Amino acid sequence: MKNFILLACLGMLSQIVFAQEFEITLELKPRFENRHGFKTLVPDDFDAATFVSQRSRLNLKYGSEQLDVYLSLQNVRVWGDVNTLSASDINGTAIHEAWAKVRLDSLFSLKIGRQEIVYDDSRIFGNVDWAQTGRSHDAFIASYQPNTTNRLEVGLALNAPSETLFKVDYDVNNYKSFQYAWYHTQLSNFGLSFLALNTGFAFENDGEQDVDYQQTFGTFLSFSRHKIKADISSYFQTGKIANQELNAYNFAGNIHYDLNTKLNIGAGVEYLSGTDMNSTSDAINSFNPFFGTNHKFNGWMDYFYVGNHINSVGLLDFYLPLNYHQVQWSIQLIPHVFSATANIIDDLGTKKDAYLGTELDAVFAYKISNSIDFQMGYSQMFATESMEALKGGNKDATTNWAWAMFVFKPNLFSYTK
Repeated sequence: MKNFILLACLGMLSQIVFAQEFEITLELKPRFENRHGFKTLVPDDFDAATFVSQRSRLNLKYGSEQLDVYLSLQNVRVWGDVNTLSASDINGTAIHEAWAKVRLDSLFSLKIGRQEIVYDDSRIFGNVDWAQTGRSHDAFIASYQPNTTNRLEVGLALNAPSETLFKVDYDVNNYKSFQYAWYHTQLSNFGLSFLALNTGFAFENDGEQDVDYQQTFGTFLSFSRHKIKADISSYFQTGKIANQELNAYNFAGNIHYDLNTKLNIGAGVEYLSGTDMNSTSDAINSFNPFFGTNHKFNGWMDYFYVGNHINSVGLLDFYLPLNYHQVQWSIQLIPHVFSATANIIDDLGTKKDAYLGTELDAVFAYKISNSIDFQMGYSQMFATESMEALKGGNKDATTNWAWAMFVFKPNLFSYTK
């Protein structure tokens, strides 16, 4: 792998004579966490988990008038997951991104390879940067941008487990394929986007593998003027999941107001439809945000839609963000009030109240320099019997999460012709 990195650097440097830009950057992100009820309520007599995880990334960027190339290599580890004399790593070095973007002319471009896909507020497509691994896709994206205020992108992905001679089952925990179109336009103080996404997932059907497709359609509208920023979004899902009909929807709205140059207050609400736990229908009514940066939404303790809560009872989330910032540091406080949007039924068959609980998130951030950031946070969940019926564990146990993180992003080398 070391030889591969060296050859990649030398190969790019050999093109500098013809290049407009070449850059090498590094990212190191060690993060300490203390988890006692993160993602789920604490079972009786369980102690908190404490560990340090770390992302290490080396990024190489080359750009010319017609071609952009980007390579991002990363290693994600937990401190101590191998002994001090280990000759190998559990996760090894992986390719997070490896793509080429070709500009066919001033209007059209093609982007091919492993890449992050991020649109609008990252609800449906996001890079999940909080997760140490992040999210990237093997995809082909064609872009048409006639001017600075309009852009259309069409994306395609077709996944297989390996090179084969004949058709084989796709057994990776991933989608089989997707096709989408995303359009964005800027109208004075308004930004408006439309998304149409078709996603195929493989499933077993009578001993053979089939693929069912789910369609997501939606729009995102943002507004910004003077001291006010606001956005609203709506998405609908239809199609099939393992031969079950899908009919789900998601609505959200946010508003933020600058009281002064340092203090910002806001309010927001999000509704994600769910399926009753006592439903006798074959239809699924649970909305799935698919490839979004779901840690950004619905509380930072990740009780909902971060590798969990899929095909469940949905969510109604009210929140009131408060942000105070100085030149180098900031404090953010966000209370969330959670409720289910479908029936919760306990083990005795009793219907529970929709109110799930309240979460309080707090974050302090300090910018040490242009390439060094420090952040720390604390979250606590105040759960109800309904949350206990949904998640298990003990609602009366102290349920909290604390973390502290450095982010180092030095620019190692840059050249502009």
